[in-house]
Amino acid sequence: MAKLPIITAPDPRLKKKAEAVASVDSALRQLMDDMLETMYAAPGIGLAATQVGVMKRVIVLDIAREGEAPQPLRIANPELVWVSDEDASYEEGCLSLPEHYAEVVRPEAIRLKYLDETGAARELEAEGLLATCIQHEIDHLDGILFVDHISALKRNMILRKLLKAKKSAELPSYSEAAAPAA
Repeated sequence: MAKLPIITAPDPRLKKKAEAVASVDSALRQLMDDMLETMYAAPGIGLAATQVGVMKRVIVLDIAREGEAPQPLRIANPELVWVSDEDASYEEGCLSLPEHYAEVVRPEAIRLKYLDETGAARELEAEGLLATCIQHEIDHLDGILFVDHISALKRNMILRKLLKAKKSAELPSYSEAAAPAA
C-alpha cells in the first residue's frame, strides 16, 4: 500500500467529473487500498479517487469511531437510487479543503447501488453520518465540493484563504531565495 498526495482546492481537477469504472480488477483494488491508507493517515472518514488525481468513480469510507474496529467500505460506481425527503445538517470538512468546515444540509437517508472490491453488485441503505459521508464523496466524483452547498460569501472566503495558503507555500523563504544556485 502507498500513501497518495491529496489535491487541495482551488485545483481545477477537483471540479472535473469522474468516469465510471469498467470492471473491478487488481489495479482498482490496489487503488482502493492506497486510498484507504491515505484517508486513515490524513486522518479522514472518506476519500474520492478524484481527490488523489484519479478520475474514476471510486470512493472509500470508514466512519468507525476511535477505539472501534475499522469498518472500511470500498465502493466503485456509486449510484444513489433513493434519498429521503427528510434532511439532516452536519458540519462537514474535507481533506481537499483542510481546516475548513461548514454546516451542510443533505438528505438524512439514502439507498446506494455500487460495486464492491470484488466486483459484486451491492445495495446499501444508510442514514446519518454514513449517508452524509457517501453523498459528500459522490459529490466529489461529480466535481462538487461541500462548499458548493453553502452561501457564496462563505464559499468565497474559504476558497480565498486556501488560495492564499497555497501561494504562500509555493513562495521560497528568504533564506532559500538568497541562497546561491548550485
